[in-house]
Amino acid sequence: MPLKVLVVEDYAPFRSIICEALQRRPGFQIFEAADGMEAVQKAEDLQPDLILLDINLPKLHGFEVAARVARLAPNGKVVFMSQESSSDIVRHGFSLGGHGYIHKQRAGTDLFPAIDAVIGGRRFLSGSLSLSKHADGPRRHRHELLFCRDEAAIVDGLAQFIAAALDAADAAIVVVTERNRDRLVEKLRAQGVDVDGAIERGTCLALDAKDAPDSLEFFDLLDAARDAAIRAGKAEPRVAVCGERAGRLWAEGRVDDAIQLERFCSELPDDVDILCVYPVPTTNDDPVLARICASHSAVSGR
Repeated sequence: MPLKVLVVEDYAPFRSIICEALQRRPGFQIFEAADGMEAVQKAEDLQPDLILLDINLPKLHGFEVAARVARLAPNGKVVFMSQESSSDIVRHGFSLGGHGYIHKQRAGTDLFPAIDAVIGGRRFLSGSLSLSKHADGPRRHRHELLFCRDEAAIVDGLAQFIAAALDAADAAIVVVTERNRDRLVEKLRAQGVDVDGAIERGTCLALDAKDAPDSLEFFDLLDAARDAAIRAGKAEPRVAVCGERAGRLWAEGRVDDAIQLERFCSELPDDVDILCVYPVPTTNDDPVLARICASHSAVSGR
């Protein structure tokens, strides 16, 4: 008898990656839901054995889904799968009857160990997470991936990320093509962001996406941007780093270079937040892209 698995995830590319990974292992009957209300309805109708449940869902929050599923499908074991890493959120998930919690950044390595543990009657928690009330400590950096359908979406995504940083008096470093750099500056100006002042103060720096960054030089740029934000009055500034180089490398088939750059980003200091923009994939069965997605703290699209 196959194990019925309901995958609840609102972002379709990531949901497809998880479903395709499950399909490569025999013994699963896989169902999908894209929002909280659909998840509750399908859980009641299908009575799944296992529910892989995102937390930040449209229409109905994942925690409310878990609470309802406990009544409507009491034999279904819930494994949360989320980018949220706060120990308070993790503990709350388990208090609602969750049997496991996978940090999305580790989905590529933790998916099947979590399933095996939960089906075997054990609890599972990704190794990067903790239930301790004192485990959160300093804020870890975000390392997010944004799939963009065209050049306009790339500029919009980068502009939103940079605007949030500059409006908070933080610093920003953007890695873009020359053409998109000009579009980006115009977009920020149109949104009322003081990008010209930030460039003059040194809190907004631009690098060319066609050039591979030198590690030591890049750390010097981080220090320079951070120091500029401090001089401008921010006591403990963060640095927003965003760009399109990794995505363009992947699109050109230079996957090893893309992965190496992503690893470099993952090793940046905790006060650095990262956004990598990629073109929307033409297929959902790219194992390299699946690994790249799993290495990010959040995956979204526009």
